[in-house]
Amino acid sequence: MKKFLLTVAVVAMTAGAAIASSDTENKLVTVVTSPDAQTQLMAMVLTMQAAQQGAKAHIMLCGPAGDLALKDAPQNATAGQPPLDLSPQGLMQMVREKTGTTVEVCALYLPGKGADPSVLLDGIGVAKPPEMAARLMDDDTRVLNY
Repeated sequence: MKKFLLTVAVVAMTAGAAIASSDTENKLVTVVTSPDAQTQLMAMVLTMQAAQQGAKAHIMLCGPAGDLALKDAPQNATAGQPPLDLSPQGLMQMVREKTGTTVEVCALYLPGKGADPSVLLDGIGVAKPPEMAARLMDDDTRVLNY
């Protein structure tokens, strides 16, 4: 119950963010490769904030960060972090569900693990390199790399 209330508090705090207005669509690609849970969580916090301020966000997980997308994720992906006891995977799911942010693993992640897409959480896909490259190169896209 405490974890649920803390999650609700984070959502409530961030829901008041102003929506950015612009003639062009603000786009954000967050690329997460870090194995560090705190870094992963901060990537999700900033992506959530940007999406709530009007950015069309997209998250790509690669290398150790790809583990956030697993149904059977390791403990560092699911363990709560201070100050609100949120996990990187939990906040990633919240970002995806609350803001419509697309989450994908990089094209090399599953073959590198010897796995197929069935190991991924529902709603998480595999990035297609030509589409991801186009997204990254778009003049209206900002890229955050963690």
